[in-house]
This record gives sequence, C-alpha cells and structure tokens, in this order.
Amino acid sequence: MGRLFATFFLVAMLLLATEMGPMSSAEARTCESQSHRFHGTCVRGSNCASVCQTEGFIGGNCRGLRRRCFCTRNC
Repeated sequence: MGRLFATFFLVAMLLLATEMGPMSSAEARTCESQSHRFHGTCVRGSNCASVCQTEGFIGGNCRGLRRRCFCTRNC
C-alpha cells in the first residue's frame, strides 16, 4: 500500500512540474551579482536591497553560509 501511494505521489508531482513549466519560462529570468558596496555580514535583506538599488539593481538578497549580499536584476 505504501509503495502504491509513493508511486502515485511521484506521478502527481511530475505532472504538476510539467504543467507549471511553460508558465515559469514566460516570466523574466533573474540574474544575481555579488554587491560591491555592501560590507560586512548580510543580516537583513532590506539593507542589502537598499545598497543594491544604489548600484543600479532592482533588489537584493542575503545568501550563502557566509551571508553575502547578492544584487538582483532582470536578465
């Protein structure tokens, strides 16, 4: 019974993933680049986003184990 449920769940997830595929390709891709002006550990995403906007990006996020600020823009 557990195997049947696992198989059904896997097939359902594959169908959902393929159905959502064309929708996600219509959206703009997001490119990231590490901030050159942000110094220190990135704790708040809003601070990172503010610094990134001064660099000409649309926003920014804290990422990684070392908590660096990465700026985002549409590619």
